[in-house]
Amino acid sequence: MRRWLEALEADKGVDHLTTRSRRWVLVSYGILIVALATWGLLLSRDGGNLRPLLAFLLPLLLFLPSLLGRRPRGHAWLAFVSLLYFMMGVNVAILPGLGWLGWLIALSALALFGGCTLYSRFRSRQLHARASGN
Repeated sequence: MRRWLEALEADKGVDHLTTRSRRWVLVSYGILIVALATWGLLLSRDGGNLRPLLAFLLPLLLFLPSLLGRRPRGHAWLAFVSLLYFMMGVNVAILPGLGWLGWLIALSALALFGGCTLYSRFRSRQLHARASGN
């Protein structure tokens, strides 16, 4: 895997890969936010309580400054947190009538994990190359 990534970096360039992985992160982050908001609103519809919505969205929204600041370490932590949402999505997928929403949550969380992992790698290399003057 490491050799493949290094070959990809040599072929496409770190700047290009950083831009592409950032788009991947932002799109999957947006889809995950919408899917979680839908799930939270479905849960709060019955009881009128918005706590589930806040509980689902608050951890993701805490990473917004790292996303906007393009910080590799924040993206790496978001990758770990996204795995929790993947597990939640799989659990929602087994509920009757909510399979589509559960799989949307699980797949967008998995896409976010991949995008954040790649972005943190490429952005770190990009910053390191700029700092060393290459």
